[in-house]
Amino acid sequence: MSKRPHILIVEDDLGVVRGLVSGLQRAGFETSLAMAGDEGLQRILSEPFDLILLDLMLPGRSGFEVLDAVRTRVSVPIIVVSARTDLPARLDSFRSGAVDFVPKPFFMEELVARIRARLALTDESPRRERALADVVLDLDARVARRGEVDLGLTAHEFNVLAFMRERAGRVVTRGQIADHALPESGERSDRTVDSHVSRIRKKLGAPAAERIETVWGIGYRCAEEQP
Repeated sequence: MSKRPHILIVEDDLGVVRGLVSGLQRAGFETSLAMAGDEGLQRILSEPFDLILLDLMLPGRSGFEVLDAVRTRVSVPIIVVSARTDLPARLDSFRSGAVDFVPKPFFMEELVARIRARLALTDESPRRERALADVVLDLDARVARRGEVDLGLTAHEFNVLAFMRERAGRVVTRGQIADHALPESGERSDRTVDSHVSRIRKKLGAPAAERIETVWGIGYRCAEEQP
């Protein structure tokens, strides 16, 4: 990577946080912190990170709930770091989308090695991209671009567009868009969904905007792209 990998730590134990921040920064990583499940979820959905370290026992929304909420919406690798070491917790973490499980207490050297191994796999994987007429949706970088120009979609706008594009050819209701692409804590009315789609169309411009069809009384359909 040309830049320092950026890791989000979702952890509420200050002692663990201090050790993680210190150890990861010494290893050359940039770190950010969320100390509750809801805050972690919001940051995962709205900011670009290279990897997430996620505790399971968090204030408010649990780590399992965070995993379930982001599983189909972002591709950033998530490593669970938890004092829960029972087999059901480990299996449920993997079923919910975690790429690794590190029990507490842990050796910082081992955690750093696991992080580097996972980031190396991510770097070698082909980027997940989807075409929409002359626009490319980079699902990993979470940007929509025409050529080299970033079209400036917000995090919520990108979520809405990516959700529709991944279901190209199928009608999706406004309720489905709200449930899968917008945060539970925010405004999720039909009017809000329509406003997001309207702004997306303006930013995309023709011909990409014309690929998003309104299905009156129901929702929207993103037209299928020819192979």
